Amino acid sequence: MSTEIWKEYESNEISHSVAHHLAAIHELMRDQGYARVSDVARALSITRGSASLTLKALKEKGLVVEDHNKFLKLSDGGAEIVDGVLGNRAIVRKFLKDVLQLEEQRAEIDACKVEHLLSPQTGVQLLHFVRFLFSPDPVAQQFLAEFWARSEEDINSGDLLASVTTMLDSET
Repeated sequence: MSTEIWKEYESNEISHSVAHHLAAIHELMRDQGYARVSDVARALSITRGSASLTLKALKEKGLVVEDHNKFLKLSDGGAEIVDGVLGNRAIVRKFLKDVLQLEEQRAEIDACKVEHLLSPQTGVQLLHFVRFLFSPDPVAQQFLAEFWARSEEDINSGDLLASVTTMLDSET
């Protein structure tokens, strides 16, 4: 693996924690019309001090603004990031749950793990792929049926490691 590839992870615009702080503000604004530091802390089940530290950094980056009454809101840049993260979460969750047929809770957890790591291009391409798979196109319907049937066969065979090894060996 080249250095440039693994360093790309470190250059990600936001961390998992930051994504959740921004999303908490977004959800609080949507649900109750306002967000304060204590509300964000409660929503994330963290201390007020921890929320305050992260939110201070987000204010310095211009992603969150605070008015004279200490109410928080997302800047345009913060809102854009949240839209991308929540969009990625939704499409990854749909893919994991409805294409790969993972349990809903597993799909939600795994989607949450990667939501902020996907590039906008990857998120859009995954959206196009999932839209196609669930379209009325007979090719898509046949593909999904065949995929699920073969997945069931692989699961029942019990030797997934051998299947992966064989697949990887054929790529070289």
